[in-house]
Amino acid sequence: MPIRQSLVSRRSFLRYASLAAAGQAAGLRPFGMLNAMAQSNNAASNYKALVCVFLYGGNDGNNTVIPFDAQGYGNYKNLRGPLALAQNNLLTLPGLQNFALHPSLPEIQSLVNSGQAAIVANVGTLLQPTTRAQYLAGSSLPVNLFSHPDQQQEWQNAASSPQVSSGWAGRLADSMAGAHNAGAHIPMITSVNGDALFCDGDHTSPVAVNPGNLSGTPCYDDPSVCSVRSAAAQSLLTFNSGISLVAADNAITTNAYQYGKTLSDAAASLSPLQTAFPANGLGAQLQQVAQLIAIRSALGMDRQIFFCGIGNFDTHSSQLDTQATLLSQISAAIGAFYKATQELGVANQVTTFTMSDFARTLQPNSNGGSDHGWGSHHFVVGGAVKGNQMYGTYPTLALGGPDDSGSNGRWIPSTSSVVYASTLAQWFGVDPSQLGSVFPTLGSFQNNKLGFLG
Repeated sequence: MPIRQSLVSRRSFLRYASLAAAGQAAGLRPFGMLNAMAQSNNAASNYKALVCVFLYGGNDGNNTVIPFDAQGYGNYKNLRGPLALAQNNLLTLPGLQNFALHPSLPEIQSLVNSGQAAIVANVGTLLQPTTRAQYLAGSSLPVNLFSHPDQQQEWQNAASSPQVSSGWAGRLADSMAGAHNAGAHIPMITSVNGDALFCDGDHTSPVAVNPGNLSGTPCYDDPSVCSVRSAAAQSLLTFNSGISLVAADNAITTNAYQYGKTLSDAAASLSPLQTAFPANGLGAQLQQVAQLIAIRSALGMDRQIFFCGIGNFDTHSSQLDTQATLLSQISAAIGAFYKATQELGVANQVTTFTMSDFARTLQPNSNGGSDHGWGSHHFVVGGAVKGNQMYGTYPTLALGGPDDSGSNGRWIPSTSSVVYASTLAQWFGVDPSQLGSVFPTLGSFQNNKLGFLG
């Protein structure tokens, strides 16, 4: 998987250092003690959740959503060369007759066709609306375009620079904390894919959970040995070293053990989900998210944000096989997760969406792959989604054409990732007066909301 780095300020260094130490000991990041039995009728009736699935490495949008009309497909096939997918293998979209999906996306196809999923075309990082002429003239552009770590950061922080040390979900949680989850003692955000800038706010830190291990204390010996080992480790935390940073780490780690036990206890009474999830990493992550949604009332939550991730989409070689495998895993996992939200009765209250570093170039390279691109296509899934539609503008597939930043099919985004994120945040319930603080570059765009959610 490509490098994922979080650039943090001196202000937050100690906070991240102590949380990291806790994570090493307990596999999660605590936010105080959890009252797992807190009940909230409001949490059930007013509940909403956002679920981010990050495609690390830069998924090739050109082979995810493909022109299907005769002229469009013919042009695509000619320019894609050895990376072109056979038209008779593509998954058709009756509501979007000029487009089709990669053959590894049957569950996504079903969700689009039934109206529970939408396609958002040619989305990418932008500081302002940008044309080819403006790009070539060196107009204001995101920092270090086509760099994995920088573009991952800029997608996740929705800011003007990868140096910004908070994510848009973290700032969203900051802005909404006073109005939601009043009875809860865990943060609004949970990551099931480790640390991610997306989750970090100025005042919010996420809970990080290892899928399938809510206690966060792995042990592979006899249960009695594990119990003794855990007790010994926790007793060490009571020692007074006299070093403030160590004391802070110990306090956080103590809470982590306490939190893990309480969360495990809360989930112990949960009836197993009937929905079957695929046996892959993303399937395990989304299954864990579904289980945490199922105990939302016990946790006192009426708003939750989840972060998942899968990679490696950095397909400079052997792209056809690699992408087919990864997209198959994504489709099966998201399809199962949507069924689980139906089983839980929250399909209209949970919205799942994809993000990725960037796309790939339309023109293939010499190794059976493609190079770093820019604008890409994304999926939004949920009962509240106005599906079976494409939002945004699909690029003109022409090397050196009006949407190409150069000459190899690296599309200039027609929709900013900030506007994409703002649409999700507004559905989630952010106060309109807080949009500018959550999304500091949003004012550079004429519209702050797309139409894929009500």
